[in-house]
Amino acid sequence: MRPFGSLADLRAACRDLPAGDAAAAAAVAARDAVLTKPAGSLGRLEEVVAWLARWQGRTPPQLEQVEMLVFAGNHGVTAQGVSAYPPAVTGQMVANFAAGGAAINQLARTAGAHLRVLPLALDRPTADFTAAPAMGEGEFLEAVAAGHDAVPPTADLVCLGEMGIGNTTAASALAAALFGGGGTRWAGRGTGVDDAGLERKRSAIDRALARHAACLADPLACAAAFGGRELAAILGAALAARRHRIPVLLDGFVSTAAAAPLARLAPGALDHVLAAHVSAEAGHRLLLAELGLRPLLDLGMRLGEGSGAAVAVLLLRAALACHTGMATFAQAGVAEKSDG
Repeated sequence: MRPFGSLADLRAACRDLPAGDAAAAAAVAARDAVLTKPAGSLGRLEEVVAWLARWQGRTPPQLEQVEMLVFAGNHGVTAQGVSAYPPAVTGQMVANFAAGGAAINQLARTAGAHLRVLPLALDRPTADFTAAPAMGEGEFLEAVAAGHDAVPPTADLVCLGEMGIGNTTAASALAAALFGGGGTRWAGRGTGVDDAGLERKRSAIDRALARHAACLADPLACAAAFGGRELAAILGAALAARRHRIPVLLDGFVSTAAAAPLARLAPGALDHVLAAHVSAEAGHRLLLAELGLRPLLDLGMRLGEGSGAAVAVLLLRAALACHTGMATFAQAGVAEKSDG
């Protein structure tokens, strides 16, 4: 049974969100103030520990159960020649994930994250959104439910990634629908299209925006019209994590675009989310700015698969190790900063 029976039910859930635990975050800050270092000298490493505590509701926070969820879907818009790779690659890469041969397998293992890859009806691509909505309401809600149900309530951290040939086109179209501007503003080269492919991509986005103009005021209708099943699942997973008070790391451009409708529906809806990195895909930096998200890393990555999120888990582990393992001034016998 789907957790949301209609777009109205889903919209209501997106606007009824629990707050974080301010006391847990304050306790982290209080400990940071007496650790053997100048105040604030670990910069964002201190901030991310407080963020983990706020959304886990405990201090110190922990990273014992880190879930890496990678959703895969196929896109009908690939018929417009918007990708350098054929749609069959989506399924082939899912098989590669299952065999342990992809980058995300190595990164998740190194980061101590439990990797799960969830293919979503790969034999049924979404509709070509230049001609029709990518998904009807029922299809969209089914994909949202798949993501929502994939989040274990016991997780300490959820990392969200994707795989899907054509999905940077879907993400660019969704970003354009939510924040304005057309294909030229948002479309990048994705998997490496040439100049002609980039122009086809921009044109497809602009034609889709014109066709679906009536839904642009409704973020969820936009997600159904322009997105894909894996994007819808990421939205559902981000929502479930918030309802369970679990912090989330978003991977790259596609994952960020997938979660963006939540921010348009309710202020603060992505407060439990951090951007793991800023990708090399053209629209990602712009989209992060629209959402007020500061990326943790800037490594020129553009692979997807949750790869940037997995690398960022290592950063969170380093931050938490400092917070829990460092001595206080009193424990170490180190003089604190004088007031004079």
